[in-house]
Amino acid sequence: MGKDVIIACDFSSAEKVYSFLDKFGEKRPFLKIGMELFYKEGSQMVKELKNRGHKIFLDLKLHDIPNTVRKAMFNIGAMDVDITNVHAAGGIRMMQEARLGLAEGAESKGYQPAQLIAVTQLTSTDQEMLETELLIKEPIADVVKKYAENAKKAGLDGVVCSPLEASIMRLLDLISVTPGIRLLGDSVNDQKRVSTPEGAKNMGSTYIVVGRSITAADNPLEAYERCVAEFCD
Repeated sequence: MGKDVIIACDFSSAEKVYSFLDKFGEKRPFLKIGMELFYKEGSQMVKELKNRGHKIFLDLKLHDIPNTVRKAMFNIGAMDVDITNVHAAGGIRMMQEARLGLAEGAESKGYQPAQLIAVTQLTSTDQEMLETELLIKEPIADVVKKYAENAKKAGLDGVVCSPLEASIMRLLDLISVTPGIRLLGDSVNDQKRVSTPEGAKNMGSTYIVVGRSITAADNPLEAYERCVAEFCD
């Protein structure tokens, strides 16, 4: 499977997304659409971006009872996105129902189902938070591995994890979508477990998700191409 750089479009409106993408000329980078933007603009913007030739990672992190997640995933499947996700903390049955709903939604429109991945632990979570706030005493790497094993049992394609755990996912034969990527010298902001694109490549990430290092750059296209050169070449 080819590696790719996914740009996190953490903008407040579709207009800001289109204005940002105008800077890329004929290039059609892989885009991540998260909660802020999707809850503002909805499926119409996803459809427009797909029509423009972009692959879409719809990052909504579903986490609810299995039946509710299955119904929500049916609607996501009908959008023809390329990757979408759930929280692994919802358990194996919830993830199985998500996979079924996604396939049903895609089939209803004649699409191929998206890759379905599970969030293990957010990159803003560190060991102290895991223990003091979530009352999980195991080492974070062990927790991530267990959640990934559950995702594999549920039939998912891979996980969202930090680059630090990407090598574990390779051993489990799962794809890894790794946020928390910063170009060397950029601020890590609220992320705790981070890496450069080159570091993520060396640790075995399948996809990297890059936000502010590209979207807040003086020259976003140049920053994107630098990420591609470091990660994909």
